[in-house]
Amino acid sequence: MSNKPNILLIMADQLAAQALSLYGNRICKTPNLERLAAEGVTFGNNYSNNPLCVPSRASMMTGRYSPDIRVYDNANEIPSSLPTMAHFMRALGYQTFLSGKMHFIGPDQLHGFEERLTTDVYPADYQWIADWSAGPAFVPSGTALNGVVEAGPCVRTMQEDYDDDVEFQARRKIFDLARQEETSQEEAKPFFGVVSFTSPHTPFNVAQQYWDLYDHDDIGLPDVPAIPFAQLDYFSKALFFAHGRHRHSVTEDHLRRTRHAYFAMISYLDEKIGRLLDQLEETGLRDNTVVIFTSDHGEMLGERGMWFKQCFWEWSARVPLVVSAPKGRRGAWVKVNTSLVDLAPTLIELGGGAAGLPDEMVAELAGNAITTLLDGDEETWPDIAISDYLAIGPCVPCRMVRKGRFKYMFTYAQPDLLFDLAADPDELEDLAAAPDHAATIAELRRIALQDYDPEALMSEVIASQRRRRFIATIPGTTPSWDYVAYQGDADRYVRHDGVDATKSKLRLPRAESVMPDMPDLPAKTIDKMMRGELNFSA
Repeated sequence: MSNKPNILLIMADQLAAQALSLYGNRICKTPNLERLAAEGVTFGNNYSNNPLCVPSRASMMTGRYSPDIRVYDNANEIPSSLPTMAHFMRALGYQTFLSGKMHFIGPDQLHGFEERLTTDVYPADYQWIADWSAGPAFVPSGTALNGVVEAGPCVRTMQEDYDDDVEFQARRKIFDLARQEETSQEEAKPFFGVVSFTSPHTPFNVAQQYWDLYDHDDIGLPDVPAIPFAQLDYFSKALFFAHGRHRHSVTEDHLRRTRHAYFAMISYLDEKIGRLLDQLEETGLRDNTVVIFTSDHGEMLGERGMWFKQCFWEWSARVPLVVSAPKGRRGAWVKVNTSLVDLAPTLIELGGGAAGLPDEMVAELAGNAITTLLDGDEETWPDIAISDYLAIGPCVPCRMVRKGRFKYMFTYAQPDLLFDLAADPDELEDLAAAPDHAATIAELRRIALQDYDPEALMSEVIASQRRRRFIATIPGTTPSWDYVAYQGDADRYVRHDGVDATKSKLRLPRAESVMPDMPDLPAKTIDKMMRGELNFSA
């Protein structure tokens, strides 16, 4: 057995920390995550560095902020020349594998992993390019609220098809690794594996057996109800239209059914996590394996009347992080601020340290190793988390800084926002204009704008969108970048024809089409409403 620990990183998709019992939710049932937390350290204030799938995963994989690697939306590729955590771990003597979703865009579908065990559930091409020239009125395919208003139980979903395969392939690989430990004449290499599920990502549908784990009458409504449109900040107003909220009326029944389905999807995921933990124990690997659990971003789940992710409010930006290390602290809680860019330097430390890696590449990492926090030392931690957003909705660079108890939100050319999360966890009292918080907002704004030029960034984002739209719309044969592990997978999952065209395979039985129950609004009308010249009553 190697003296270096194996490392298994388990990821959920669109899982808000607040939905879990580990973080105080009394409804959601996750006994296996509770078991993992009891065997390790739970991080109470861990953030996504970009609350959108592709940029978040790219930032986590490279250990760098998304503007610095030019990954802005769900149709940007990580440059193949950038090392990722998988490259670093291989350089430290690890064998690497990926089972499940990572939503890599472009022809490089490995980015350092030696093996991909499954097809990716989403397309690798320029499917979802943001278009800032269209303004907040731009609503790309798949972002309307159909997945909310059609929430509920069903016989089967495409996501369950996918996640069942992710689990199966990962478990088969772990058995192979355990056999390797037993039969190898030489010391087996330690492994770094990522098992990445697509649940509980929208649409909110789940098999009946998981729906039935919950009494529907126990499902509560959001803590913060929908905020009137006129009272929203610019960022939230822009997402109101980008998410198609002007096209549907979401009722109290929709809210309860969506939250019910979301919790049930989490319980489905929790069951898989339990089987992975059981397998590590059965094979004898658990004693030398660090298990990490997290998610790429959260889900608003109706809080403030909002859905999906793509914003800096807590339900969207804060994600779970649990780390269980052999002989490490058990049942511990870390209260300081951390983020997903801290994982790459953490893996390096767990894998033997940065001494054997190029100094300049390690120096480019934006985060810090959380190994000191695992040992209980919070005194020297910088206590800062930074998150970016550069996709649909606001159509300008946006950045969040969380330091200590305060959260600062910067939206280019719009008023700043500041919240004291200790006193105001629901983020309802903006302190940006309060005289007694002038020093705080000045400090957090300085941190946000350090090595960050929003005007230059805006120009680069728009140029990137134009280049990619040009390439994506050229007539003729389009190259296929999708990673397909098994015959037929290209027809099973979401591909270049988009979410709407694949709706027939998303669930069984197929949902009845839910047409918008409010008239669509012209772009000019939306522009006037964004400027406050017209009001809107949802």
